Amino acid sequence: MKKFSLTALAKHHLDDARRASSGRSASTVFGGHEHVLRQTVIALASGRSLSEHVNPGEATVMVLAGRIRLVADEQKWEARVGDLLVIPPGSSSIHAVEDSTMLLTVAKSDRVA
Repeated sequence: MKKFSLTALAKHHLDDARRASSGRSASTVFGGHEHVLRQTVIALASGRSLSEHVNPGEATVMVLAGRIRLVADEQKWEARVGDLLVIPPGSSSIHAVEDSTMLLTVAKSDRVA
């Protein structure tokens, strides 16, 4: 059994993101290349983005702090603290409307959408 404080990790990464020239910070809390499931805490300073990337299977993003915008194709969704967005197949990007932290959960499939 392992236990993580997402609140503490989110605060740590948001502090790092605010200081980083890239405006972001992240770490995987569970999983990785050898697993199907991967969970990553990501922090983005206000106005920063995760560039467009292809969803490798099924994915969700839960906002731990702040407000984000998920863009996929022509669609946009905004999410705030406590919101969970299901990331659609294909490519998407995430933009921090304000300083934000999130938990990205990805379950890789054999095929890429």
